[in-house]
Amino acid sequence: MRVLLIEDDTVLGAAVRDQIAADGHSIDWATRLDGAGDYLAVASYDLILLDLMLPDGRGLPFLRDLRVAGNTVPVIILTALDQISDRIEGLNAGADDYMVKPFDLAELSARLGAVARRYSGNPNPLVTLGDLTVDLAARHVLRGGKTVALTAREWVLFEGFVQRPGQILSKSQLEDRLYSFESEVESNTVEVHISRLRKKLGRDRIETLRGLGYRLGAA
Repeated sequence: MRVLLIEDDTVLGAAVRDQIAADGHSIDWATRLDGAGDYLAVASYDLILLDLMLPDGRGLPFLRDLRVAGNTVPVIILTALDQISDRIEGLNAGADDYMVKPFDLAELSARLGAVARRYSGNPNPLVTLGDLTVDLAARHVLRGGKTVALTAREWVLFEGFVQRPGQILSKSQLEDRLYSFESEVESNTVEVHISRLRKKLGRDRIETLRGLGYRLGAA
């Protein structure tokens, strides 16, 4: 999953960034709304973590503008504003969840995963794909009852396929998921990781559609 964090508190932002990265997701971090807009103009995100009080404005108008523009990316608000009226306003503006600071980082990880699963159309964290059993919450894969060890980059790519069953993911979409792991994604990075996934999960597990991209197979 690729996440955009919009948070101006550098201590909290660093902690959230490290937690999300440790969970196996890629993450970009903006400390201002204008910087967040720049990120959104060039990249596609699976989820946004949004503070409500930024140096160059408030998060709620930013969120409302996203929704008016037709952007349906899931948004979790992270804020010190703890009144019920604040929560209602945030949810009514289009947020999918609302967390009050200070919060537990493990809880943030759990809520992030829950929101992402709802948007993928399957809130159940357990997914069965042939001889594979995938626990999206624990980021754990079993093949024939045996654990399959995936690296962070391999998991990020595989998670993208699991969350979009039957859909074709282009090479550029997959590169976007890897972007924050490396300052520059090499031209063959996706192919290398797809090859490694096939060795671990089964040769026919990921299909190649020439000129289009890749798709999760049923094998």
